[in-house]
Amino acid sequence: METFEVSSPVGGEKIKQRGAAKRLTSLEGATIGELWNGVFKGEVTFPLIREQLIHRFPGIKIIPFTEFPHLHGGDNPKQQIEVAREVAALARDKGCDAVIAGNGA
Repeated sequence: METFEVSSPVGGEKIKQRGAAKRLTSLEGATIGELWNGVFKGEVTFPLIREQLIHRFPGIKIIPFTEFPHLHGGDNPKQQIEVAREVAALARDKGCDAVIAGNGA
């Protein structure tokens, strides 16, 4: 009986897996950034979400999606990574404790 070595066509792991960020214990007094990719009516839904969060959590600060760059329907992975890094740095600079990174039906 012959023995063969087999290599996976998928290849090896290229991205180091990381755990999810810790959840906030409360949104009271938190700074929350809104991130939008330009799809599904964020211009309609984010103001509604923002209004409800401000009503429910005293002292919350919302950084609107208009203060963050986005790549509408971007299918260029290199460009998506660049924008993601820019957004992450901007969120840190603006003091965001968390972000809303998606909404919709």
